[in-house]
Amino acid sequence: FEIWDTAGQERYHSLAPMYYRGAQAAIVVYDITNQETFARARGWVKELQRQASPSIVIALAGNKADLASKRMVEYEEAQAYADDNSLLFMETSAKTAMNVNDLFLAIAKKLPKTEPQSTAGAGGRGRGVDLSEQSPQGRGQCCSN
Repeated sequence: FEIWDTAGQERYHSLAPMYYRGAQAAIVVYDITNQETFARARGWVKELQRQASPSIVIALAGNKADLASKRMVEYEEAQAYADDNSLLFMETSAKTAMNVNDLFLAIAKKLPKTEPQSTAGAGGRGRGVDLSEQSPQGRGQCCSN
């Protein structure tokens, strides 16, 4: 996995397409103790559904499950939203690591089983550099004069 974390900060919003362009999966995280973060998460899901690849796997993670006594977003509300939008859904705790591995495993199981034919045109992905010693066809070595 290549993981990019914008922490949902508004200052990164205009840069977000750079992060999810060509992505095969996205995890949208909200804080179960803060209803406003759930509303913002829904906005991110909507944007991903509108602008990311149609085959992207989107997971919704309700974080801070270790603070369930301070819950402001009900599990059933988030699960219903996830079901309505075909999202994977789990409540997690970054503090205790509850369901973190399970979420990544669930995403991995939903990803395509085969590699795409060419990743070079996948919206900026495939940014690898060929470090082999062969020179490009029809050209001489760089700086050989």
